[in-house]
Amino acid sequence: MAGTIRQRIAGALHPESIEVIDEGHLHAGHAGEGQGHYRVRITCAAFAGQPPLKRHRRIYQVVDDLMGHGIHALAIEAWAPGEPGARDPGKTT
Repeated sequence: MAGTIRQRIAGALHPESIEVIDEGHLHAGHAGEGQGHYRVRITCAAFAGQPPLKRHRRIYQVVDDLMGHGIHALAIEAWAPGEPGARDPGKTT
């Protein structure tokens, strides 16, 4: 599922960097256990000048049909290039 999420977001937004991390192991014993907890860390020029909420909405639009069907929870860290916290260009793990 992490690969599918990464491919979808990369194809739609063409980020400078993207990481999709499976965090399911952190939610053992919690609601939604085994249903897909992921974290996306993304640096994308398309986010320049956009508030965090708009950035998150763009990502959710790309994976909307996976919510509840492979993704239970999605944490997002989204930056424009040059912002504090932005990831190195070219990182696509």
